[in-house]
Amino acid sequence: MSIAQSAVIHPMSLVEDGAVIGDGAKIGPFCTVGANVTIGARSELRSHVVVTGHTTLGEDNEVFPFASIGEVPQDLKFGGEDSTLIIGDRNRIREGVTMNTGTEGGGGVTRVGDDGLFMANCHVAHDVQIGNNVILVNNASVAGHCVIENDVIIGGLSGVHQWVRIGKGAIIGAVSMVTNDVIPYGLVQAPRGHLHGLNLVGLKRKGIARADITALRAAYQMLAQGDGTFQDRTRRLGDESDSEYVQDIVAFVTGNSDRSFLTPE
Repeated sequence: MSIAQSAVIHPMSLVEDGAVIGDGAKIGPFCTVGANVTIGARSELRSHVVVTGHTTLGEDNEVFPFASIGEVPQDLKFGGEDSTLIIGDRNRIREGVTMNTGTEGGGGVTRVGDDGLFMANCHVAHDVQIGNNVILVNNASVAGHCVIENDVIIGGLSGVHQWVRIGKGAIIGAVSMVTNDVIPYGLVQAPRGHLHGLNLVGLKRKGIARADITALRAAYQMLAQGDGTFQDRTRRLGDESDSEYVQDIVAFVTGNSDRSFLTPE
C-alpha cells in the first residue's frame, strides 16, 4: 500500500493493501478501495463509493455516493481474466454511476478521458473508449466496445448499442436508442435514433467559424441528397471540401467500423 501523507482517508472506509492513494486525495466514509486501484492526486470519493479491479483514477476527479467503478464486465464471455479501467483527470462521476473494466475479446481496457460529466445512474460498459469533454446525462447507457469521441453529449435515458461509434461534437437527444454510427457534429433524436441534422448549437457555442459551419451545412445536404451511395457521397466530399470539420466527417465515415451509419433523412 502507498498512501501519500497529505491524503485524507475516513476511518470508516476500507483501503486494501496494495492500493495507491495520491497527494491530497480524499476518501470519505463507507468507501471501499481495492488492492489494484490507483487514486490520483486531489481526487475525492465522497462517500459509499466502490473502486475496485485494476482501476486507475487520475487527478482532480470527484466521485459521488454509490458509484461503482471498476467492477467486472456484464459480459457472459468474461472469464475472470485481468482487465483494466483507466479514467483521466477532472471528471465528475455522479451518484450511482457504473463503469466496468474491459474484456479479453475487446482489448482488455475500458478508457475514459478528461473533463467528463457522468450524471446520475449512467453506465459505461466493458471496452468502451470515451474521449474528453463528454457528457452522459442521467440514466444514459453505453454498451460494450463503443467509441465515444471528444465533445459528445448523450441525452438522458438514451442507450448506445454495442460497437457503435459516435463522432466528435455529436449530440444524442433524450430517450433515443442509437444502433448505428453517428457522424461527427451530428444531431440524433427520436426513440429509434435518426440523424436529424447537425449540432449547430454546440458548434456555435464552441466558437466555430461561420465559414466552417456553412461548409458543414453544405456537406450535410450533399450527404442527404447527392447521387450515389452514402460512402460515395462522402468520398466526393473529401475531394471537394478543404474544411477540417468536413474532413472530420470524411475520415470518420471512411474509417473502420462494424456497423452501418445513421444517414440524413
